[in-house]
Amino acid sequence: MFMKFVNLLFAGLMLLAAGFVGAQETAPDVLVKSVTNEVLEVVRNDKDIQSGNTQKTIALVESKVLPHFNFSHMARLAMARNWNKADAAQQKMLTDEFRTLLVRTYSKALNEYKSQTMEFKPLNAKPEATDVKVLTRISQAGSAKPITLDYYLEKQGSEWKVYDIEVGGISLVINYRDFFTSEIRKAGVDGLIRALQEKNASSEKAAGQAASRK
Repeated sequence: MFMKFVNLLFAGLMLLAAGFVGAQETAPDVLVKSVTNEVLEVVRNDKDIQSGNTQKTIALVESKVLPHFNFSHMARLAMARNWNKADAAQQKMLTDEFRTLLVRTYSKALNEYKSQTMEFKPLNAKPEATDVKVLTRISQAGSAKPITLDYYLEKQGSEWKVYDIEVGGISLVINYRDFFTSEIRKAGVDGLIRALQEKNASSEKAAGQAASRK
């Protein structure tokens, strides 16, 4: 169930983040609404993505998504007080491995996208706000209940950066925090780094095997 949660979460997150390219001065809610529909249309009609082309989707994530996330902030939030147990080199490794993990998750979610649609709520924030919450929900085909999505963004200069997201009130950061804490308790910061490396290696191997079967 957790992986289904993560995949759905990042499907929405991918569509949100892709909208930030070249339009950082636009209000977050207006930007999300205007660009996401265009991105959805592209994804629906891209035969390579629909057929599960992992390399193409990873390249898309790298170019469209990553510049608009504060992975260092996300890693710090996931680590909580354990962040200070890591030295500078370990913090960088944790951030890099976390980034790789999320890239793979985004790519898998995007490959699985079929016919979901998104509804956007008005932004409830002051014009001068630098930390906002964008409310959306994903509607699925059939009678499945819509899934609420809340995006947390912070403004850095003229750019908005995503640093957390909630699905049905469940935080991405909190979910990873449990995993991070558990691994640190078992084998320290280096143990967590190894666990992330193993997850990433396993995902890469699975992607390669899937590609060879096509």
